[in-house]
Amino acid sequence: MSEEKELSGPDFAAGIAEESLAPGKSITGHASGESVLLVRTGDEFLAVSSGCTHYGGPLGEGLLLGDTVRCPWHHGRFDLRTGAAIGAPPLKDLPCWIVERRNGMVFVTGKRDPGKPAPASHITRALTPIGKVAIIGAGAAGNAAAEMLRREGFTGSITVVDSDRDAPYDRPNLSKDYLAGNAPEEWIPLHPREFYAGQEIRLRLGETVDSIDASARRLRLATGETIEYDALLLATGSTPIHLDMPLTEGAKVHYLRSLADSRAIIAASEGKSRAVVIGASFIGLETAASLRNRGLDVHVVAPENLPLERVLGRPLGEFIKRVHEGKGVHFHLGQTVTSVAGVDATLANGEQIAADLVVAGVGVRPNLQLAEKAGLTLDRGVAVNRYLETSVADIFAAGDIARWPDPHSGHAIRVEHWVVAERQGQVAARNMLGQQIPFDHVPFFWSNHYDVPIGYSGYAEKWDHVEVDGDPDAGDCAVRYQVGGKTVAIATIGRDLENLTTEREMELQLRTAN
Repeated sequence: MSEEKELSGPDFAAGIAEESLAPGKSITGHASGESVLLVRTGDEFLAVSSGCTHYGGPLGEGLLLGDTVRCPWHHGRFDLRTGAAIGAPPLKDLPCWIVERRNGMVFVTGKRDPGKPAPASHITRALTPIGKVAIIGAGAAGNAAAEMLRREGFTGSITVVDSDRDAPYDRPNLSKDYLAGNAPEEWIPLHPREFYAGQEIRLRLGETVDSIDASARRLRLATGETIEYDALLLATGSTPIHLDMPLTEGAKVHYLRSLADSRAIIAASEGKSRAVVIGASFIGLETAASLRNRGLDVHVVAPENLPLERVLGRPLGEFIKRVHEGKGVHFHLGQTVTSVAGVDATLANGEQIAADLVVAGVGVRPNLQLAEKAGLTLDRGVAVNRYLETSVADIFAAGDIARWPDPHSGHAIRVEHWVVAERQGQVAARNMLGQQIPFDHVPFFWSNHYDVPIGYSGYAEKWDHVEVDGDPDAGDCAVRYQVGGKTVAIATIGRDLENLTTEREMELQLRTAN
C-alpha cells in the first residue's frame, strides 16, 4: 500500500550534529538508500524506518510521545525502541536502525535486529490457564486478536472461523482505492496465507458456526463438527441492510461489505455508463467517488437533505456535497428509490433514473444471532464490560457487535469503525490472557472522497456547538464538536497533527478525571 518515495533530508550515514536535534524532536532523512526517522528522546537517539507499515504515512509528521510515535494518517502507534506496532491499524513492525554517536555527531549505520518485543504486560491469568482460543469472525477484530495472542506469547491453539473464504483482508479499501481501480487486489489481504501457517493460526474459512454451547465451551459448525475452546471471541461483524422494494425484469441491487461484493461491483461496472447509488452514507459516497473514477455517470439518492450532516454537521456536509458535485455526481436528496425495473430506478416523487448499475449503502446491522442463541446479554449489540467480556465468563466480543462502556462519553456505545474493531481485538486478546486492560481508546476513523481525506477522532452522537477553524475548500480546517464547551470529537482536513494532538488531549482528560 506504500509507494516508493524520493529520499529527502540529511544523509544519516554521513552523520548529523547532535545539537541539531533537540530532545523530543525528530527529523526524517535517509541511510543505505532508505528513508529513516531519527528521534531524540531525552539524551538518547533512536532510529526507525520513516513510513507507517499500514499505508506508508509519514511518521515524521506524526506525534511523538516519549518512546512512541503515532502516524498522522490513521493514528497507528509504534514503539521507537523495538519498532513494534503497538496500536492498530498497522499490524507489521517497523524496521529499526543502528545509531552510533562519535565526537558530537550522530550516525545511522544500518538496520538492526530489534529482538522479540516483550509482551505488553507480565500479568498472569488469575483463572485456569487457557490452552484453546476460538475466534468467530476473521475481520478486523478477529484477525487483530489472533495476532496479538501470538505477540503476547500465547502458545496454545487458535482457531478462527469465518464464512468468508477471502478473509482476512483490508475491508476499508473495498470502497476506496480498490473499487476505484487505483489498488491491485494484491494489496487487499492483511497477510499472505503463509503468515497464518507460520503463526500456527488455523483459519477455518468458508465455514459457518451454527451455535455456541457456553456451558460446555464448544462451538458447533453447520457441518455438525464441534470446536472446543477455553476462551472465545465473538467478532461476527455486520451485514448490510437490504432494501425492501420491488425488483423486476432481472434487476439487481448490489451491496458492499465483502471482497466478493467489491469484485462483483467492479465486474458489473465494466462497459457501463451510469450508476445509481442509494444512500449518502460514508460507504455510499466512497462508492460514488470510486465509480466516478471508473468513468461512470453517478446519481446518489438519499432521504436526508444533506450528506453526512448527522455525523459531521452542516459545514462539512455542505463541503462534501460540493466536492462530489464538483466531480460530476448528481444528488437526488430528500428522495428514496421505490423500485428498480430493468435499467430504471424509480424515485418516490415519480422520477425515473436510467441505471446500468445500482449499489445500495444504507447502513448495516450487527450480526447478533449467535450471541442471542447463546444467551448473552444484548443491548442494541452485545453488552460487554470495560474489559470487553460479555455476560458469560471467558466469552469476549469486539468490533461492530460490541457495545462497551465508553469512559469518554460516559455511556455505552457501539461503533462500526475499522480501527476501533482492530484495537478491541487486540485488547480482548490480552484480556483473554488475564491482563485486565480496560478498553478506553478514543474512537477514530477516516474517510476518503477523491483526493480529500477526512480524519475523525472522538464520538459525538449529538453536540450543542460546532466550531469551524479554517476553510475546508482550501483543504485546511478543523471542526470541533462540543458539548458544554468540551470538545467530544474533531474532524480535520489537512490538519493531521492537530487531530492527533486533540486525540491525545481527550486521553489526558480521561486520566485527569480518574
